[in-house]
Amino acid sequence: MSSPRTPLTRSAHGQAVAPTSVPIGPDAFSDDAGTVLRWLGMAGFLVNSRGILLAIDPLLQDFDMPVLIDFPLASGDVPRLDAVLVTHADNDHFSAPTCRALAPVTTRFHSTRYVAGLMQNDGMPAIGHDIGDAFEVGAVRVQVTPADHAWQNAAPGSADRVFLDEDSCGFWLDTPDGTIWAPGDSRLIRDHHLTMPAPDALIFDFSDSDWHFGFAGAVEMANAYPDADLLLHHWGSVDAADFSPFNADPDELWDVVVNPERIHVLAPGELFRLRRRG
Repeated sequence: MSSPRTPLTRSAHGQAVAPTSVPIGPDAFSDDAGTVLRWLGMAGFLVNSRGILLAIDPLLQDFDMPVLIDFPLASGDVPRLDAVLVTHADNDHFSAPTCRALAPVTTRFHSTRYVAGLMQNDGMPAIGHDIGDAFEVGAVRVQVTPADHAWQNAAPGSADRVFLDEDSCGFWLDTPDGTIWAPGDSRLIRDHHLTMPAPDALIFDFSDSDWHFGFAGAVEMANAYPDADLLLHHWGSVDAADFSPFNADPDELWDVVVNPERIHVLAPGELFRLRRRG
């Protein structure tokens, strides 16, 4: 995997670009002795926990902005998924085209009640959850965690409804091999994001955006869990050098994150093996 010290490829506008994608083959969907994650690009991850297959916020096709990466996996090449977990309704997390394509091979979609309603209206087998709910997918226990991402309410004309905090969420995964926290897109909630039990791996959004953690808040969160592996995402995938949610730069993390060797600049499709850090 790429080191944080390794110079990154940059776009013509100076934006950091993810390393060259590694195609995800059929072996990614077979039984595995442990728990492995593969970044799908964008905000998505594929998790294989001893043969239990979960996709978190998969976006594999038909995005409405130009992208900088080759998607490491096509929707049509996914043979099966035990669950798809979607944190919120933004189309870089709830990709309706991707989810429609995955529905025939997916046992269940899980999200907030609002997003699950959108899925159900589109014929997807979805379950909506409240913040704090927990459910099991095989041997993986998933808890729904809070998020603060109702940006639509501050952007008149962007939506035809008032968005609630509980319309967005994160997911905490307890696997047989350790814990994974995917907090989703959110402003920093200090009495939540800084006070959880230490995860073994943190799916880490470090964009400097008012409706995300913000760079300083993301670093504070990372350093609140100084042993957690940081799996960078939400960067290097969308050609948007002037749009802060998508243009984070991993090189800025090295000098401000405690134990920087735990920063993982994965290529889309690259395998990361979960390990217990505590």
